[in-house]
Amino acid sequence: MDWLMKRTNTFAVRPLTNDGEQLLRDLLDASAALWNEINYQRLLRYNDEDGFEGDVWDADTGALEGRYKGVLGASTAQQVIRKNSEAWRGFFRLKEQYHDESNTVVTEHPEPPGFRGNENDGRHLKGVIRNDAYTVEWGDRSRLEILVGRELKDRYDHTGRLRLEIAGDPNWPEYEDQSRLELWYDETDSTFRASQPVTLSDDARDTPLADETAALDIGANNLVACTTTTGEQYLYEGRELFERFRETTREIARLQSKLEDGRYSSKRIRRLYRKRTRRRDHAQEALCRDLLDRLYAEGVDTVYIGGLTDVLDTHWSVETNAKTHNFWAFKKFTDRLACTAEEYGISVEVRSEAWTSQECPQCGGTDRTTRHQDTLSCSCGFEGHADLTASETFLKRQTEQTVRPMARPVRFQWDDHTWSESPRSHESPNEQRTDQSTVHRDGKYCLRGLSDRLRLPRRRGNRAVAGLRPAA
Repeated sequence: MDWLMKRTNTFAVRPLTNDGEQLLRDLLDASAALWNEINYQRLLRYNDEDGFEGDVWDADTGALEGRYKGVLGASTAQQVIRKNSEAWRGFFRLKEQYHDESNTVVTEHPEPPGFRGNENDGRHLKGVIRNDAYTVEWGDRSRLEILVGRELKDRYDHTGRLRLEIAGDPNWPEYEDQSRLELWYDETDSTFRASQPVTLSDDARDTPLADETAALDIGANNLVACTTTTGEQYLYEGRELFERFRETTREIARLQSKLEDGRYSSKRIRRLYRKRTRRRDHAQEALCRDLLDRLYAEGVDTVYIGGLTDVLDTHWSVETNAKTHNFWAFKKFTDRLACTAEEYGISVEVRSEAWTSQECPQCGGTDRTTRHQDTLSCSCGFEGHADLTASETFLKRQTEQTVRPMARPVRFQWDDHTWSESPRSHESPNEQRTDQSTVHRDGKYCLRGLSDRLRLPRRRGNRAVAGLRPAA
């Protein structure tokens, strides 16, 4: 059976004329209106409102499709209904997981699918297009063409499909198949955007050069500590990133406190939320690319990630919760890492890492160790970096392979574009503790593990460079 990989091209689009822009706005507005009407009917049944019998699936979607297909086209109206159904099925799955006592993933009560906008602020312009109702052409003048309903064509004296110009280059221009397209208007950036899911063939995936193993400790202050069976250790620092996240959060709270009664957001607040999320996502994507490039060169074919459930149950605090869930978005990061690892042919598994951060690698005890900032010490005389030690202990638990002697760990810090080796990379834990506030921005890429041994050439070029482009 052929191996397939799912990826998504996301890009900005521009109408070619003023009439074309208004036609697109009307199309997305009608999609949002149809979504809201379906959602309203289903929500009434979910809440057992008087006069609405049955469950959410008894809503008369056929009548709604008939009302909107003249503007949207029959296929697009069907896709809006289908996507709303998927949202409701996802809600019921989350609700079932939330009430399952064995569940450790869904910890907050899920809410039913929301509406696209409201009466006061207007509708959010968003819609979907079936995979056979749009075409994309990549090249010097990339373009997107989408199907529209006859009523819109008549209204704007338009013939054929609506043509839109594509801005930028796709990450995945060559693919086997395309799925449903999503279109929306980004009010914060005043830009129309599109998201195109695609299916790639087996040719897009690399194959590891050996069968080595790596283990990751996902932390609060240090985002990732990694140890490999080849004896390499990597540490990605996160204090400065988290502090910037908190600064933006405080500014959002300050602006929210100044809003009029009844208002919960503003364009400036939405822009800050977007900026905060993009900054984090860009750092995550770059970290995944940088780390997996190094692991691929080491011949790693399996990566173990420590789950946070046991750790948070034992060491929960408001700040730790904010870092691991709100800031670093642990599940989103692990999903991103697994998705990126697919391209390298590397498998990712989540395992329990309970007590690895307290276990002394020298005597094996957990009740005599003490952690102070980044240092783990034990009464037996051991002292080392807490997160790197935890990742090494975690690795030894998960593999029967011999773990080679540890090389000097390599530390990385984020400069908004790349993860570069920190000037503090070769300091001991004691030296590091004395200078926690110093921020260095210079430094070079660490080539450790890439140039100190003979490697076969990569098949797909320099991923680290391609994956570390600045955020849009």
